[in-house]
Amino acid sequence: MQLAIDTSTDMASIALVEGSQVLAELTWHCGQNHSTELLSQLNHLLNQNKLNLQSATCIVVAKGPGSFNGLRVGISTAKGLAFSLGIPIVGVSTLEVTAYQHAETGLPICPILNAGREEIATAIYQKKHNEWHQLIPEHITTVDTLCSQITTKTIFCGEFIPVITTQLRKQLKQRAITPPSAALFRRASFLAELGQQRLKAGKHDNPATLQPLYLRRPAITKAKHR
Repeated sequence: MQLAIDTSTDMASIALVEGSQVLAELTWHCGQNHSTELLSQLNHLLNQNKLNLQSATCIVVAKGPGSFNGLRVGISTAKGLAFSLGIPIVGVSTLEVTAYQHAETGLPICPILNAGREEIATAIYQKKHNEWHQLIPEHITTVDTLCSQITTKTIFCGEFIPVITTQLRKQLKQRAITPPSAALFRRASFLAELGQQRLKAGKHDNPATLQPLYLRRPAITKAKHR
């Protein structure tokens, strides 16, 4: 059984997956309460489905970009569980998880997260010939700059899309495709599937060295010297 954990943003998601079967999944709005809600929600999901953590064979965690505190909580929890259970851990880009649930469209997929300071975190992915590819790596940019680079019909997804839909459609017109609101939120079952693919390819992370992908260092004010 794989346990997938995603606390990248205000929307959190966890899933328990066995092979291709989703045993249980929970997605909820946690705001900034990742540290107080994650383990209690995980215990609830396990108890409700009469499962136990000792059955887990792998931990898959969304590694960002995203909220500094959310990523810290999710990754530290995943690393602690991997250490204590003696099982592999796999970190997956939050942007990749956001895009992956739209993979079967065959179109380029552009996931977008709010990066603050009027900037966004984004990347572009596409499934071609039944293989999943990253066309453009994760980076920080602006909506205007991103739109100037889009030349073909593209799916835009992610929690931040409703805020910028008008801007996307104004600049890109028919090239901008936005899914229904219910399809904009990340689901940990897709995170688990990406993690399984990496494990089958013999790829996993070292829990001692796995770090969040922030793209931008958190803003920390230096203490003033007297």
